[in-house]
Amino acid sequence: MRRDSRNRGFTLIELLIVVTIIGIIVAISIINLINAIERARQRRTMGDMRTLALTIEAFSVDKNRYPPAAGYTLPPGLTVPTKTLGLTANYLTPTYIKIVPMVDGWASWFNYDVSTAGTDYMIRSCGRDGIPESSPSYGPTTNFNADIIFTNGVFVQYPDGVQQQ
Repeated sequence: MRRDSRNRGFTLIELLIVVTIIGIIVAISIINLINAIERARQRRTMGDMRTLALTIEAFSVDKNRYPPAAGYTLPPGLTVPTKTLGLTANYLTPTYIKIVPMVDGWASWFNYDVSTAGTDYMIRSCGRDGIPESSPSYGPTTNFNADIIFTNGVFVQYPDGVQQQ
Protein backbone atom coordinates (compact mmCIF):
# COMPACT_ATOMS: atom_id res chain seq x y z
CA MET A 1 0.00 0.00 0.00
CA ARG A 2 1.36 3.40 -0.94
CA ARG A 3 1.28 6.39 1.38
CA ASP A 4 -0.01 9.68 0.18
CA SER A 5 2.60 12.47 0.17
CA ARG A 6 0.22 14.74 2.06
CA ASN A 7 0.50 12.64 5.24
CA ARG A 8 4.24 13.03 5.74
CA GLY A 9 5.84 15.18 8.49
CA PHE A 10 4.45 16.96 11.52
CA THR A 11 1.49 19.27 11.69
CA LEU A 12 1.90 22.89 12.69
CA ILE A 13 0.15 22.26 16.02
CA GLU A 14 2.57 19.44 16.89
CA LEU A 15 5.56 21.65 16.12
CA LEU A 16 4.15 24.54 18.21
CA ILE A 17 3.59 22.22 21.18
CA VAL A 18 7.17 20.90 21.01
CA VAL A 19 8.65 24.40 20.71
CA THR A 20 6.54 25.60 23.67
CA ILE A 21 7.68 22.70 25.86
CA ILE A 22 11.33 23.33 24.96
CA GLY A 23 10.88 27.05 25.72
CA ILE A 24 9.47 26.30 29.18
CA ILE A 25 12.34 23.93 30.00
CA VAL A 26 14.92 26.51 28.88
CA ALA A 27 13.28 29.29 30.93
CA ILE A 28 13.36 27.17 34.08
CA SER A 29 16.96 26.10 33.55
CA ILE A 30 18.21 29.66 32.92
CA ILE A 31 16.76 30.85 36.24
CA ASN A 32 18.50 27.99 38.03
CA LEU A 33 21.75 28.66 36.18
CA ILE A 34 21.78 32.34 37.18
CA ASN A 35 21.08 31.41 40.80
CA ALA A 36 23.92 28.86 40.76
CA ILE A 37 26.35 31.43 39.35
CA GLU A 38 25.47 33.94 42.10
CA ARG A 39 25.87 31.26 44.80
CA ALA A 40 29.28 30.38 43.36
CA ARG A 41 30.30 34.05 43.56
CA GLN A 42 29.22 34.12 47.20
CA ARG A 43 31.23 30.98 47.99
CA ARG A 44 34.29 32.32 46.18
CA THR A 45 34.01 35.57 48.13
CA MET A 46 33.75 33.73 51.43
CA GLY A 47 36.77 31.58 50.56
CA ASP A 48 38.83 34.64 49.66
CA MET A 49 37.78 36.30 52.91
CA ARG A 50 38.95 33.26 54.89
CA THR A 51 42.26 33.35 53.03
CA LEU A 52 42.67 37.06 53.81
CA ALA A 53 41.86 36.43 57.47
CA LEU A 54 44.45 33.66 57.73
CA THR A 55 47.02 35.94 56.13
CA ILE A 56 46.15 38.83 58.45
CA GLU A 57 46.35 36.52 61.48
CA ALA A 58 49.77 35.23 60.36
CA PHE A 59 50.96 38.83 60.06
CA SER A 60 49.62 39.62 63.55
CA VAL A 61 51.43 36.63 65.07
CA ASP A 62 54.74 37.92 63.73
CA LYS A 63 54.20 41.66 64.29
CA ASN A 64 51.89 41.60 67.34
CA ARG A 65 49.40 43.86 65.51
CA TYR A 66 47.13 43.73 62.50
CA PRO A 67 48.21 45.41 59.25
CA PRO A 68 46.88 48.97 58.97
CA ALA A 69 43.92 49.74 56.75
CA ALA A 70 44.79 52.03 53.88
CA GLY A 71 43.34 53.54 50.75
CA TYR A 72 39.97 55.23 50.97
CA THR A 73 37.55 54.83 48.09
CA LEU A 74 34.14 56.25 47.36
CA PRO A 75 31.65 53.48 46.45
CA PRO A 76 29.20 54.34 43.67
CA GLY A 77 26.09 56.08 44.95
CA LEU A 78 27.54 56.87 48.40
CA THR A 79 29.19 59.89 49.92
CA VAL A 80 30.88 57.98 52.77
CA PRO A 81 34.36 56.68 51.89
CA THR A 82 35.26 53.11 52.84
CA LYS A 83 38.69 51.62 53.43
CA THR A 84 39.92 49.02 50.96
CA LEU A 85 42.85 46.63 51.16
CA GLY A 86 44.90 49.02 49.01
CA LEU A 87 48.32 49.51 50.58
CA THR A 88 47.61 46.80 53.17
CA ALA A 89 48.53 44.26 50.49
CA ASN A 90 52.12 45.56 50.60
CA TYR A 91 52.36 44.38 54.22
CA LEU A 92 51.18 40.88 53.32
CA THR A 93 53.01 40.05 50.08
CA PRO A 94 55.16 38.08 49.41
CA THR A 95 55.87 36.86 52.96
CA TYR A 96 52.36 35.77 53.98
CA ILE A 97 50.60 35.31 50.66
CA LYS A 98 51.76 35.43 47.06
CA ILE A 99 48.77 37.32 45.62
CA VAL A 100 46.29 39.13 47.87
CA PRO A 101 42.67 38.74 46.72
CA MET A 102 41.56 42.36 46.40
CA VAL A 103 38.09 41.93 44.88
CA ASP A 104 35.10 39.76 45.68
CA GLY A 105 33.15 37.50 43.32
CA TRP A 106 31.33 40.51 41.82
CA ALA A 107 34.57 42.44 41.10
CA SER A 108 34.02 44.97 43.92
CA TRP A 109 36.83 45.85 46.30
CA PHE A 110 36.96 44.14 49.69
CA ASN A 111 36.62 46.64 52.54
CA TYR A 112 39.12 46.20 55.36
CA ASP A 113 39.31 48.06 58.64
CA VAL A 114 41.24 47.77 61.91
CA SER A 115 40.19 49.14 65.28
CA THR A 116 42.13 52.13 66.58
CA ALA A 117 43.69 49.91 69.25
CA GLY A 118 44.75 47.47 66.52
CA THR A 119 43.14 44.50 68.29
CA ASP A 120 40.18 43.87 65.97
CA TYR A 121 39.80 43.69 62.20
CA MET A 122 36.90 43.47 59.76
CA ILE A 123 36.77 42.30 56.13
CA ARG A 124 33.62 43.16 54.19
CA SER A 125 32.21 42.33 50.77
CA CYS A 126 29.38 44.60 49.68
CA GLY A 127 27.52 41.81 47.87
CA ARG A 128 26.21 41.78 44.33
CA ASP A 129 25.20 45.45 44.17
CA GLY A 130 28.60 46.68 45.47
CA ILE A 131 27.02 49.16 47.90
CA PRO A 132 27.75 48.72 51.63
CA GLU A 133 24.73 48.38 53.88
CA SER A 134 24.35 51.27 56.29
CA SER A 135 22.84 49.03 58.98
CA PRO A 136 23.66 45.35 58.37
CA SER A 137 21.30 42.78 59.87
CA TYR A 138 24.11 40.45 61.07
CA GLY A 139 23.57 36.72 61.06
CA PRO A 140 22.38 34.69 58.07
CA THR A 141 20.97 36.52 55.05
CA THR A 142 18.96 35.42 52.03
CA ASN A 143 19.68 38.29 49.67
CA PHE A 144 22.45 38.40 47.06
CA ASN A 145 22.83 42.15 47.69
CA ALA A 146 23.46 41.69 51.43
CA ASP A 147 27.00 42.34 52.67
CA ILE A 148 29.22 39.46 53.73
CA ILE A 149 31.13 40.49 56.87
CA PHE A 150 34.04 38.64 58.51
CA THR A 151 35.30 39.90 61.88
CA ASN A 152 38.07 38.47 64.07
CA GLY A 153 37.95 34.96 62.63
CA VAL A 154 34.20 34.51 62.22
CA PHE A 155 31.52 35.48 59.72
CA VAL A 156 29.07 37.81 61.45
CA GLN A 157 26.86 38.27 58.36
CA TYR A 158 26.79 35.56 55.72
CA PRO A 159 24.55 33.98 53.07
CA ASP A 160 22.48 31.02 54.17
CA GLY A 161 19.50 29.16 52.74
CA VAL A 162 17.66 29.92 49.53
CA GLN A 163 18.84 33.24 48.13
CA GLN A 164 16.49 35.82 46.66
CA GLN A 165 17.21 37.96 43.64
